[in-house]
Order: sequence, then C-alpha cells, then structure tokens
Amino acid sequence: MDTRRRGGRPNRNSYRLAAALIATGTAMVGVGLVRDRTDPPPQPPTPDLAQPAPRSPAPAPEIAFPPSVPKRIKIPSIKVNAPVRPVETQRDGTLGVPPLSRVREVGWWEDGPTPGENGNSVLVGHVDSKTGPGAFYSLGALRPGRRIEVVRGDGTVPAFRIERVRRVDKDKFPTDSVYGQRGGPELRLITCGGRFDRKRGHYLDNVIVYATLIPGSRNAVPGTRRNS
Repeated sequence: MDTRRRGGRPNRNSYRLAAALIATGTAMVGVGLVRDRTDPPPQPPTPDLAQPAPRSPAPAPEIAFPPSVPKRIKIPSIKVNAPVRPVETQRDGTLGVPPLSRVREVGWWEDGPTPGENGNSVLVGHVDSKTGPGAFYSLGALRPGRRIEVVRGDGTVPAFRIERVRRVDKDKFPTDSVYGQRGGPELRLITCGGRFDRKRGHYLDNVIVYATLIPGSRNAVPGTRRNS
C-alpha cells in the first residue's frame, strides 16, 4: 500500500510503521549472529547520553538544504566511511536494510527527508553479521559533540553535531523522537545494541544517535558531480 501523501512525503502512520519495525528487530533480521567470532560492539556507558542544549522543533529554512540523495556517511571519531543506499518499506511491511552480503553499507530511509532537509533523516545500518562487523558496529562508542558528515549527490556535505546517544529496549522504541518531529534539519542513526539473545538470534536493544545540522556546513566535494 502506498503510504506517501501528496508532495512525496510520508504521513504519520508510515513513520510509526517504520519505527515499529525497527523496534521489533524486523529491520535488523540476521545481524549479530556470530558472537564467538566478534567482540561485542561498544555500548553507551549509560542508557542516555545527552547535551543539555535545547533545540527548537520549528523548521529552519534559512539553514536547510534542498533535497539531494545521500551517497556516503563519514564519522571520523569511529572511523566510519561507508556508502549509503536508499531503502524503503517493503510490501510485507518490513523496513529494508542493505543485504547481509553488504554489511558495510548504510541504508537511508527514502520515504523521509534527505540529510540536510528540514525534518529527521533516518539512516540504518547493521551492527554485525556472520561475516564480521557492520558499518555501524562502533555506533555505541559515539558521544555528544562528535561530528557526522553526509556526502550528497549534489556535491554538498552537510555536517551534523551529535546531541544525544541512546540505548533503548526494542519494545520501547521512541517512535516520535526518531520519526515524528517535523522541525529543522536533523539526523538519526540506528543500529542494534545491548545484549545479544542467542536463542532469539538478535540484539535486544537499539542504539540511536540524534544529531542536528551545523549551520553553514555547505562544503563541496572536489570533483563530485552536482546532481541530486
């Protein structure tokens, strides 16, 4: 069923659907299946790390970017430099993620804003798989104040400052704070975390990174073709 509303943006129910799928682990099926071969991924030292800086929920057209598909994500502090591919909600209701044969890739939920637009842009990635660590293996090691860069198809590189890192039970996924806001340009990174349940074959928690656009971060990538 087509959940897009007029103008190409999803309605509130589609945001809730995708969030619920991540919360139940459906979006991360198959990740973290071999704990004997890989050390447990890093976790936030407390369930919630946050900077006390208040943020306005209002859109910020003066700093927002026009739409352009993300091509790569860079997180220097944890040495992430990963390609990004669009993912969507599948016909069976599951949220698509990069295939397990490409665990070093990151998925951008294409029903939401592109990184730098007003609203929350959502990127999901595997923490690990049978073959080893995934693109977001070290996401739990991030701390508020760190920088994230997203290389876009038009050659711009909006930079985001991490405001919050959370580890939450998948049964208590914070739907509204990840998908529900319609404010200024923000970024959400999601992977699995917490304890690995061998019997069920997946992690019990999600690690969620909240980041806001750094105003004026309109860097251009030399030699990058400027098309969306």
